[in-house]
Amino acid sequence: MSTERTPTTDRLIAVVGATGQQGGSVVDALLERGARVRALVRDPDAPAARRLADRGVELSAGDLDDPASLDRFFAGVDGAFAMTTPRGGIEHETASGIAAADAAARAGVPHFVLSSVGGAERHTGIPHFESKRRVEEHLDALGLHRTIIRPVFFMDNLAARSVSVEDGEVVVRMALPADVPLEMVAVRDIGRVAAAILLGGTPVEGSSLEIAGDRLTGEEIAATIGAYAGLPARYEALPLEAVASFGDMAQMFRWFAETPAYQADFEATREVDPELLDLPGWLVQSGWMPGS
Repeated sequence: MSTERTPTTDRLIAVVGATGQQGGSVVDALLERGARVRALVRDPDAPAARRLADRGVELSAGDLDDPASLDRFFAGVDGAFAMTTPRGGIEHETASGIAAADAAARAGVPHFVLSSVGGAERHTGIPHFESKRRVEEHLDALGLHRTIIRPVFFMDNLAARSVSVEDGEVVVRMALPADVPLEMVAVRDIGRVAAAILLGGTPVEGSSLEIAGDRLTGEEIAATIGAYAGLPARYEALPLEAVASFGDMAQMFRWFAETPAYQADFEATREVDPELLDLPGWLVQSGWMPGS
């Protein structure tokens, strides 16, 4: 058997957020495809960083607030993935994304993939969408070769905060009218889409793509999870006031109800990721069980 490397395995991809949910999914997908990965980590000795190193990931110490560390991180890579979060505040999120884009431009990164959010370019007024829009606009102003992916609602977040089992019944609660559909994507597929684009050959490279794997109403979500768990299920639509204390969450759910909100291109997403998961597929793949 030949040991010669394929073009894919010759590529070194820099990943921001590699110890987190989205960035971790990108690392998984890149490693599955034989690519080399460099991860930006605050503490190379932290358990999450060591787990990456044990998988062959190159660790680059630094963070998005340290320009010198970003210059080292992006030096000599064949592509880069970056995403931002509103932790630390909306203004800090924008500043972090701009810092990553500026450093990639200084380093001459050949292809920069940014994970934003579905609807960011449509001026939603939702603070943590607007912060990402500003990063997108700055990235475009730099003239970098870039692709923007815009994920919709994470299926994984259902498990984190929206589903419970009460008296043997699955209960799904969201601040969303029962008959309004919600577009969703598995975090795993964000990674798969980003990796496919970074490794080349996709028709969406250089453009923007809103990505999703399913579109279901709250009642359909409850029925799907109930069928998976083998339990009766119901959906309860919460008033917006129920999420008012969670920052801009109420604004986001109000936007969800003003359809169309998310406007993903399902066909294009599946073309990039042929194994794209719908909600039933994610439930099986994740192994998550409500009430566990």
